[in-house]
Amino acid sequence: MQNKMRLLFTASVLSGVFFVSCNNESATSEQKDTTTTTDNTTIEQPKEEQGVMVGGANMVPSKDIVDNASNSSDHTTLVTAVKAAGLVETLKGVGPFTVFAPTNEAFNKLPAGTVDKLLKPEMKADLSKVLTYHVVPGAFKSSDLKDGQKLKTVQGEELTIGYKDNKWSVNGANITIADVVSSNGVTYVIDAVLMPKKK
Repeated sequence: MQNKMRLLFTASVLSGVFFVSCNNESATSEQKDTTTTTDNTTIEQPKEEQGVMVGGANMVPSKDIVDNASNSSDHTTLVTAVKAAGLVETLKGVGPFTVFAPTNEAFNKLPAGTVDKLLKPEMKADLSKVLTYHVVPGAFKSSDLKDGQKLKTVQGEELTIGYKDNKWSVNGANITIADVVSSNGVTYVIDAVLMPKKK
């Protein structure tokens, strides 16, 4: 009789231990699941803003024309010229503007000494005229442009848009990257510097 009682008691204790153990594992499993869910929510990375790659940098709509251009390794000469001409605040303004932005290579195509001459303090007015000849009031995307279209620049003279063999141009300069959208306008990368008739 005593043996039976012992066996029943032992079985009862073991089943109790087993039950508690199972419950603990279940609770631990639930805690782990909760922690994992919380961790996953916390780790979510912010999505990168969609933009256009220019000069090794992502040009994004949340930045203005000057800030975007400043990040492009292909436009260091243009940014230097904009600063020398005192046009930074203008091009960081509300706008909107359409800017035809010559690359460093485009500036290098000019006759030797031209850029250095234009960057001199006494040439500020002439430099400003050259740069504002690349700027048109309003935001024109390529879908707004037509072959032969005339666009009046901030400088006062007109630019002529060309379209041939599925390629856009402005005053004969090739547009190599179109529709670079900024917070205050649109930029087109071009492969030549546009020179106004009246400087």
